[in-house]
Amino acid sequence: MLAKRVATQQLYLDWNATTPPAPSVLEAMDAARPLAWANPSSVHSAGRAARRLVEDTRERLAVLLELHPRDIVLTGGGTEANNLALAHAPGLALSRLEHPSVVRVAEQLADAGRPVAWLPVSPSGQIEVDGVRERCQHLPAGSWLAAMLVNHETGVVQPLEALARVAQGLGLKLHCDAVQALGKVDLAPLIHADSISVAAHKLRGPKGVGALCLRANAEGVVPVPRPVLRGGSQERGFRPGTQDAVAIAGFGAALERLSKHQEGLEGVRELRDGLERALTARAQVSGAGAPRAPHVSNLRFAGWRGDELVAALDLEGICVSAGSACSAGTLEPSPVLAAMLGPEAASSGVRFSLGEDTQAADIERVIQVLGRLVSGD
Repeated sequence: MLAKRVATQQLYLDWNATTPPAPSVLEAMDAARPLAWANPSSVHSAGRAARRLVEDTRERLAVLLELHPRDIVLTGGGTEANNLALAHAPGLALSRLEHPSVVRVAEQLADAGRPVAWLPVSPSGQIEVDGVRERCQHLPAGSWLAAMLVNHETGVVQPLEALARVAQGLGLKLHCDAVQALGKVDLAPLIHADSISVAAHKLRGPKGVGALCLRANAEGVVPVPRPVLRGGSQERGFRPGTQDAVAIAGFGAALERLSKHQEGLEGVRELRDGLERALTARAQVSGAGAPRAPHVSNLRFAGWRGDELVAALDLEGICVSAGSACSAGTLEPSPVLAAMLGPEAASSGVRFSLGEDTQAADIERVIQVLGRLVSGD
């Protein structure tokens, strides 16, 4: 039964859906507006001022990911970056753990007659590396394997290095959706990815900006994406369209503050672990047996559908989700939980994703409210 009480103060625990823009990001964007309203492609002084902000952000991201700045393609977000990387792949290997922006591309490729290999998933929420080789034998040269670093629903970290070794042995290129990884986990495994997708709004930057980041192989060859959009020569022609220099400046500010943010994640981990310990008798933790990002908990409560519990918590002023925000409102069971645990679990998950602003009192409030809701009081 849905709660009838309405909380007076909203508690936001849906940081995986999007993050509140950081004050320093808003300040950077405010400072950029008088300077960056011009078209960054224009050669006059106003255009050059906007262009400097674009290139500063490109360079900052390149340093973070140990890439050359020219191999950073700025996009409208993570979804566009994933599409740009994979939409024209001659073949694709992936699991049902991937974000919809990767899964839908795979389904489109399959509809067009291109080979798609669906990889096996363990109950812990990781791709089963031992099963990859067998599933991918039929893929043609130039095909890709897609594996996100941090899962958007469970926080489970994928074994990227092991997957990269298998991909290399099969002659596949590796694409990594790292949208949920920046500022959350060690980025060292990304050294093995041929392309990487990131998004600003997942790390307290603005919405509407992200990047596809390309890495040269041992011979110095960089994968060349085929444009999804057609137009001008911006972003070396890979992503035509006038760049939003103000939003890109906000992206740069979000990248600049990442190191400080990551230092506070152990405190977030303690809060997440405390939430799970307090609910041990009432809930099951999806992906508990695998390495996970420190801020995410996907919980399943007996007798509750995930969407119903999300609605009940919303009436209490607590914002959480029942899966990917990009699939919200569809009433479709979670493909991620279905792949891990089967159809029954797929409709029962509730994702709690914490942020650097989350306090111990917030978690205590959630524990109390959940205790009352799931006990029927």
